[in-house]
Amino acid sequence: MRSDTETQPQTPTADGPEAAAEDGTGTSTGIETEQPITVDRGRFTGAVTPWESAGWRAEVLGWVRTHLARHGLAETGPREARVRPWSVLVRFRTGPGERDAVWFKASAPAAGFEAALGEALATWVPEHVMTPLAVDAARGWALWPDGGPLLRGALDRGEAGRADWLTAVGQYARMQRALTPYADRLTALGVPGARTAELPEIFDHLVETNPTLAADTRRALRAGRPRLLDWCAELDASGVPDSLDHCDLHDGQVLAPAAGRFTFFDWGDAAVAHPFASLLVPARDVRERYGPESVTAVRDAYLEPWAELGTPLPELRRAATLAVRLAALSRAVSWFRLFPGTPADDCHEASAYWVEALFAEPDLL
Repeated sequence: MRSDTETQPQTPTADGPEAAAEDGTGTSTGIETEQPITVDRGRFTGAVTPWESAGWRAEVLGWVRTHLARHGLAETGPREARVRPWSVLVRFRTGPGERDAVWFKASAPAAGFEAALGEALATWVPEHVMTPLAVDAARGWALWPDGGPLLRGALDRGEAGRADWLTAVGQYARMQRALTPYADRLTALGVPGARTAELPEIFDHLVETNPTLAADTRRALRAGRPRLLDWCAELDASGVPDSLDHCDLHDGQVLAPAAGRFTFFDWGDAAVAHPFASLLVPARDVRERYGPESVTAVRDAYLEPWAELGTPLPELRRAATLAVRLAALSRAVSWFRLFPGTPADDCHEASAYWVEALFAEPDLL
């Protein structure tokens, strides 16, 4: 799981003579917009992103203003930009309240499918996702309404608990079920493939190309490949159709706009895969927050909608165990969806962690 992942759909703007000038604190004078901008770069100060271009920022601002006007909205206060190697996010205030805001997001080219995917999901499963205010699929841009408070915040404040996490994963599973007929259309949108049959090739590429893997680690991974093939064959035989895997479904990627209702967002790590792979991150989240005894509860809450299709629960549990283990490969791949030119040393290390976890860690479920 990324330690610096986004917590709301967010993206920035870029270069040109009218672009804002940042001072030493990361605050822009707002010359191009008459609104100050606070820029958060996290620990990624060396990231190379379009944000560095004043022309790009000006272009984004014009695009956002046009679409705000089409929705009868206008800016009312300071902006907040979040610049990361994989996306640029900007929060635009549109009123006096905390939730009176919209979010612009520009994804890195390798995750550029996210804008079109968000638009498609709003058509296919609108009850589970946000509807974008505007999308430019060719440029990987999207403008999003504020979707309400995060589940993470509600959990931290004690306004929600483990039962809400269980409800959320059950709702998410129903969304995945609804999306199974769209698997090929997801691929056509550019969503990367991590289908079970593709995992051995993905594994081989990750093992052979990651420069941070020690020679003995690489040999051990190669020696484990027959086990990988066995797991893939068994999972493929489970008969569960491929769907959309969020790949990073932690409590900061789930909105809780109303009691018992949840909204899923931030699809930049997504893949077309065995749906049960999505359990990896929420199971780890629940274990960390509520203890290991809660992991089986979140697993069964997730599997309940799938059991309605007639497959016995023990078979689904075995498939979930396999899918969650193999999901480490999708996590390893997602670390490289960066803006071109961004140093990837940290990402190679994070990716190597997930590849090594494939065989090293005990079964989570």
